[in-house]
Amino acid sequence: MPNSVSIFTKVKRYILCRHKFSLPTYCATTSNIHIARPIDIQFLFYPAVCLLLLFSSITNTYADQQAQSAKILEGEKIINRSCIYCHQEDAIGKPGVAPSLTNKEFLSIASDEFITSTIRDGRVGTGMPPFKHLGKDKINSILAYLRSKAVLPSRAKKIEKQEKSKGNKRKGKQLFNQIWSGCHGENGNGYSAGGTGTAIGKAGFLKHASDGFIRTTIKEGRSNTRMRSFQGSAGLANLSNQEIEDIIAYLRTVPSK
Repeated sequence: MPNSVSIFTKVKRYILCRHKFSLPTYCATTSNIHIARPIDIQFLFYPAVCLLLLFSSITNTYADQQAQSAKILEGEKIINRSCIYCHQEDAIGKPGVAPSLTNKEFLSIASDEFITSTIRDGRVGTGMPPFKHLGKDKINSILAYLRSKAVLPSRAKKIEKQEKSKGNKRKGKQLFNQIWSGCHGENGNGYSAGGTGTAIGKAGFLKHASDGFIRTTIKEGRSNTRMRSFQGSAGLANLSNQEIEDIIAYLRTVPSK
């Protein structure tokens, strides 16, 4: 019987030197080992590696999906336990009490940081308390749940990169008082001022809302809410781009606690 160690050694050396391997055969009459015609190793090695990587990828994807599903479920439980009184079931919001967190336009333009910081810090001077005590993981679970309700592609990164407003704050104040104070209250104090709109003049909002976020909200509005668009023929007012910049410039001057 041939020495199996020597056979495997020869095969190993052949692979390392030639990047091919050959099937060893034994001749009974001469007791010699013959190396058959070399076979390209890639025909056996590459498919095996590809199958292994594919299986690993499928396994990892399934595990990721399971983990994400668990996170979404946890987020839903927290929402139903701590937020449902104000934001209602499925976080659809209630006029005069709390805004919709699952509105499709909102989820399309709001960054993860905007959402998580609002949950963590709350909004001083409004009915939104801080939930910092939940910890990062649970706050991210709430985010995952809200994101699971998204039906539009996210534009948040693009919107966050928009340039800052270069408007005229004096003109912006005039426009705000004429058009927006009825909903958002004097100086944008929101529900506490008897308005049906949110407190967009509060420091807690303006600290985290970019000019791009405010600009896009004014132009496009929010479907199925009282926040209509303010540009175009279908808008409550057909504001020019400059007028919108003026309003943003004014809002940046009025933050209050």
